[in-house]
Amino acid sequence: MFSAHTIDSLDMPELEPYRTMRRPLEHFQKGIFVAEGHKVVQRLLASKFEVLSVLMPKSWLPAYEPILQQRPEHIHVYLVDEKRQLEIMTGFNMFQGVLAVGRIPHQPTIEEFVRNAPTPKLFVALDGLTNAENVGVIVRSSLSLGAHGLIAGEKCASPFLRRAVRNSMGAIFSLPVIEPPNLIETLHKLRELGVKLYAAHPHATYRKIWDVDFTVDCCIVFGSEGYGLSDAVLAACQEAVAIPMQHGFDSLNVNNAVAVFLYEALRQRLLPPAH
Repeated sequence: MFSAHTIDSLDMPELEPYRTMRRPLEHFQKGIFVAEGHKVVQRLLASKFEVLSVLMPKSWLPAYEPILQQRPEHIHVYLVDEKRQLEIMTGFNMFQGVLAVGRIPHQPTIEEFVRNAPTPKLFVALDGLTNAENVGVIVRSSLSLGAHGLIAGEKCASPFLRRAVRNSMGAIFSLPVIEPPNLIETLHKLRELGVKLYAAHPHATYRKIWDVDFTVDCCIVFGSEGYGLSDAVLAACQEAVAIPMQHGFDSLNVNNAVAVFLYEALRQRLLPPAH
C-alpha cells in the first residue's frame, strides 16, 4: 500500500535521506540505503526488503502503482512535477529520476550464512575494495553467475552504498551479503565449516584456474586492484589460483576477474556427472 504526496522541496524530515546522499555514513547509522534508477527501484519493490519511501516525477507514478499496491508495508511516495526539479533538490544529475529509501536487512551470522546456502556452496569474499561502483558490479556478477553469497570485508566499500546499489542493478536485493567486522576471522570460520578458500592471485607459480575444483563448497577471495590481497588474507586461504594471461599482463581488473572465476565455477558445476 502507499500514499502519494506532491512536494516542491526536500525540507520535510522524512525526506532527509534524499538531502544527504553525499553523506552515506549518516545513512548507515540509521540502517538505511538509497536506491536509484527505474530498474533498481522496481527490483527493490519486488524484493523482501523493507521500503520506506519513493521519490519520483509524477509521470512515473502510473507505472509504479501496481507494485506499490502489492507491498505489505505503507510506503510514502513523494512526487515532483519533473525530473529537473528533483535534480535541483538532490544536487545530482539523474538519468531517470527515480529514488527510493530502503532498510538494510539484519545480517545473519556466518554460521547462518553458510547453512542457508545450497550445496555445493559458492561464495565470494572481498578484501579492501574501496570503489563502490566496482563492488556493485561484483554483486551483479556474483548473482548472475551462481554465487550464493558475498562477504565484504571491513576495509571494503559497503554493497549498500548508493553507487554500489545502482551498479548492482538491484542484484543486492537477491544476493545474501554480510559485512563482518573481521574478514580474517570470518575466513577461518568458513574453513571450520568445511568451505575451501581459494585466493584469486596474479602469480604465474600458482595453480591455473582450470586446474582447480570449484564443485566443492568454496569461497573465492579477491583483493583490491591497486594492492591485491593482503598478506594475512592470502595466508588464510588454502590455495592461490591465477588466470593465465598473455602479452605481458599479469592480471585483469577485479570486476573481470570475478566474472572469469565465477564463470569457470559455473561451467564446472553444470557439467554432466562423469560415468
